Amino acid sequence: MHQDNEDYEDAEVTGDNGHQGIQDVARQLGVTARTLRFYEDNGLISPQRVGSTRIYTKRDVGRMQLILRGKKLGFTIREIREFLDLYDTGPGQREQMEHLLSRVRERLDGLRKQKAAIEETIVELHKIEAEALERLEDKAA
Repeated sequence: MHQDNEDYEDAEVTGDNGHQGIQDVARQLGVTARTLRFYEDNGLISPQRVGSTRIYTKRDVGRMQLILRGKKLGFTIREIREFLDLYDTGPGQREQMEHLLSRVRERLDGLRKQKAAIEETIVELHKIEAEALERLEDKAA
């Protein structure tokens, strides 16, 4: 378990070599250092270590961008891990790309169903709102 005092990790690691410290990466991605450590603990990123300082490469930052995009789209950590594994294998793996495509289509289908349910709920709520306003106006008259 990481302790909160690791937030001190060197923010001045950034150099021409593309390596950055945890605070720089957190700031760049709009997340906390704790978030980065969470994904490291779950094996989704593997920053290098120099002593107790984490050093993030461009690859680590790119993986975090994919992780955050997956999270925003509602994918689970397990699903994000699968996507990252596909990302690591490269675009030449047809079977893996077909699997990715299948998962994305499943997610799109689920989101379309949620959208339809939300739109239906909005229509119903507008009807209830109109009825409530009508009753209020009747009582005021």
